[in-house]
Amino acid sequence: MKNRIVLWGTDENEKKVLIALELQVKDNRVDVYSFTEELATEVFYNQMMNQWRNNEDILFPEGTKKEERELSVTGDILPETLKVERTDIINRAKTEWHFSVLSSKMYEMYRSEVESIKEKVEQLSEYDKDIWNEMKAFWSKVQNQVREKNLYREHANSLRKSSDSVFDTLKKLRKALDNEFEKVSTEAVNGFFNKMDQIEAKIDKGLGLKPIFEELKKVQSEFRDAKFTRDDRNKVWKRLDAAFKTVKEKRFGDAGETQSATSRLQRRYDGLMSAVDKMQKSINRDKSDKNFQDKRIDRTEGQLEAQLRQAKVMMIDERIASKEVKLADMMQTKLDLEKKLEQEKKREVKRAEKAKIEEVKNELKAKVEEEIKGKQAELSAEEKSKLEKAAAEIKDTKKVKTDAKEQKPVEPIATEEKKEETSGLSIEKDKNEPGLVEAISIMATETMEDVVDTVKAIKEVVEDKIEDVIEAISEEE
Repeated sequence: MKNRIVLWGTDENEKKVLIALELQVKDNRVDVYSFTEELATEVFYNQMMNQWRNNEDILFPEGTKKEERELSVTGDILPETLKVERTDIINRAKTEWHFSVLSSKMYEMYRSEVESIKEKVEQLSEYDKDIWNEMKAFWSKVQNQVREKNLYREHANSLRKSSDSVFDTLKKLRKALDNEFEKVSTEAVNGFFNKMDQIEAKIDKGLGLKPIFEELKKVQSEFRDAKFTRDDRNKVWKRLDAAFKTVKEKRFGDAGETQSATSRLQRRYDGLMSAVDKMQKSINRDKSDKNFQDKRIDRTEGQLEAQLRQAKVMMIDERIASKEVKLADMMQTKLDLEKKLEQEKKREVKRAEKAKIEEVKNELKAKVEEEIKGKQAELSAEEKSKLEKAAAEIKDTKKVKTDAKEQKPVEPIATEEKKEETSGLSIEKDKNEPGLVEAISIMATETMEDVVDTVKAIKEVVEDKIEDVIEAISEEE
């Protein structure tokens, strides 16, 4: 909020007046100006809103009333004779201006301290470690107040600028020491790079990854304790980090592309729980900070710090309330993710069962096909033997008939009619008696039909076995 505000109100006679309030930070007071409706013309009102309120001074008309009010948390900044409809603006200005006054006083105290240190540094002819430590302690104290937001940004920037000036002077005096430090850092970099060359050579040769990983962890431990400049530390870390990634990729592969829906949900859930944990810890820290402020209020070094802590407690309460709303939203998201995780796990179990059944079914199917092929081969050899045996029997039968015919006595020559009758009987007999080729064909046809029927029967039996196995698996699950 600005140090000047303008709003309409009424005086003790219920007449409309324009009221202007100005905070005097150094004096811890508020100047209250009031202008009657006759003085508050449209031109003057615009000047107050657009110029005076933005810290541009303008000439007030004659008849302006002014009253000085002391700024306090409990007292009113408006006199009893003036009333406003927007009391919320007045109340907000009172609390924020009170904090502004306290913060400004703290800034003035720190500004005086840093100027004192600056005078000491300007008188130095060589680097003084004690003054350096004094300056570090001062800046640490300022940073604590900045983190607690007890100092406004412009005041913090002003202190930072003064502190930087002191540090720059001290750094110039420490230049020789810095050069020595850079030399040590360069030597350390060379040492680490030599170790990394050896490790990277082992990785390229395909040596054992686990020992290499342990070696990298050892180098990492040494890296943390080594003294580097900022640039050198970044160089070594980039190379060390790249080696770690290479070894992990070779050991475990890129598992990110094959992650299931459950894995992705689990990763989201783990990330959410981490965020919930951080939010809860943040709330706990705020509560601890509030307790700390409450305890320190009565044990502070001065009234200024006590008042600052009281103002800070109010700000912490608001921050805790806001974070608890966010935490409630995160817990609702947690419940939703848990529900989705449970559903996805059930789906994965069903998919796994289905995949297992398909695997067993495919294995049995392949086994059936192999058995059928083997049976076909066995049946072919057996039936081939039967065909050869049948053919031999037919051949022997025909030979016996031929031999008997040759031994039959010669009959007298028949008459023409008898000859024709006998001749007809002979032809009819030749037609009805099968030959060797026909016999083999008949036997082959019957044999193949038997083979087909046998194969079909085997297939039906094996399919029944498959269904039984699948049903048994389902029952076990």
